[in-house]
Amino acid sequence: MGGALADTVINWNARRLRRKKVKRVTIDLDPTDDPTDGAQQYSLFNGHYGSWCYLPLLGFLSFDNEPDQHLFAAILRPGTAPAGQAAIHLLRRTIARLRAKFPKAKIRVRLDGGFASPDMFEYLEEEKVEYLIAMAKNKVLERRSKRLMGTARRLSRESGKSVVLFSETRYAARSWKGQKRRVIYKAEVVCLAGRTPKDNPRFVVTNLPHKPENVYKIYRMRGDSENRIKELDNELYFGGRAAIASWRTSFASF
Repeated sequence: MGGALADTVINWNARRLRRKKVKRVTIDLDPTDDPTDGAQQYSLFNGHYGSWCYLPLLGFLSFDNEPDQHLFAAILRPGTAPAGQAAIHLLRRTIARLRAKFPKAKIRVRLDGGFASPDMFEYLEEEKVEYLIAMAKNKVLERRSKRLMGTARRLSRESGKSVVLFSETRYAARSWKGQKRRVIYKAEVVCLAGRTPKDNPRFVVTNLPHKPENVYKIYRMRGDSENRIKELDNELYFGGRAAIASWRTSFASF
């Protein structure tokens, strides 16, 4: 069923776009919680979501600059599954399907920080696809962004407004075996009425050649997948516990 879902979405879009030359297909992956009742197998307590749940992995496709994101995968996983569980397997099969249908299109993958791992970076580089993957801050990255963060604070104090600045560095974590990758970082100070200004640094690992601010703009667009997840929750009762037990089982891993 999982393979049928992916094939249906890809084939439908191939027919829909047959008169256009698709230049880029973007893959967004996101985990989300599916709360449970009772003692279903692999229903486990997830501290982040504060509930007993499954943690399905959802996949979305978008084409060129179209705003629409199309759900093509929903893989059922235990409630404590790491974000990246089954992700490379899903990407491998999806990229092969996309290249068969859109042989001239570039493929881009956008992922949040839970997917950042040496295996993921190496896989995407072997596939020669574009990627943007968020990365959690650490002491090294904080040190490298310290000067820009200080500039953002000063500008924010002077203007009384929020300030966002961008830059980049070449960075290699110990687990990356010395292989340095391009990391875009955002130095942001957020000012809200009645609140103390708040630092909001962010880091994105990428192989795109674009300017740092443009890279981050492209990465931020993946956030729209959260709206697709809300649509699943509200319109299809995704996460509706017993009411969707049959729906859950229909999406087998592929």
